[in-house]
Amino acid sequence: MSSGRNSGLTTDSKLARKAATPSSLEKNINRKRGGEVSLNSFAFLFSEIILYSQNRVLGIQDLEQKLGEIGYRVGIRVYELTMLRERVIKRETRVINVLLYINSVVWKFLFGKPADSLEKSTENKDEYMITDNEPLLSKFISVPKEMASFSPCSFVAGIVEAILDSCQCPARVTAHTVPVDGKPHRTVILMKIDKSVLAREERLDTSK
Repeated sequence: MSSGRNSGLTTDSKLARKAATPSSLEKNINRKRGGEVSLNSFAFLFSEIILYSQNRVLGIQDLEQKLGEIGYRVGIRVYELTMLRERVIKRETRVINVLLYINSVVWKFLFGKPADSLEKSTENKDEYMITDNEPLLSKFISVPKEMASFSPCSFVAGIVEAILDSCQCPARVTAHTVPVDGKPHRTVILMKIDKSVLAREERLDTSK
């Protein structure tokens, strides 16, 4: 067993090393970083989130709503963090600009690439769609036949809804699996923008 004196020296050296090491609050959050999270770890964590939620609901709609609620809490933090990293000073409030930000910056931050498309509905002027042909969240999820309508990306829908709310563009956001040949997990995030937002957009357009 080491003496008290030696023990004290060891403690002092540890304190010195600790003082020389910057805390997490002092680190530069704008520093570019590569893949920080193991895909296996992410897949395990997300599967646990689904299991946790599934044990607390009665049906598919309730499960999607629960995932959306969890995603919403994540979305608020994701938006603030991406704004800091992108050094965005002014919070955007125009619908199309917010959607472009989500489609590019947010998607790349979350999944390492922009979404595959951003479209406006030709039938309903209050609807927009973000499409991900190979959503990461669905990659390791096996959905049973009796739950064929379930979309794991309801979690992402919650993230998108939170960001839209943060930008004063409230909307109802849902996730839908729309498979095509060679893309069985293709997902469309459908955003139905609130009527008050559309009225505000029209006023801004006419005032130019």
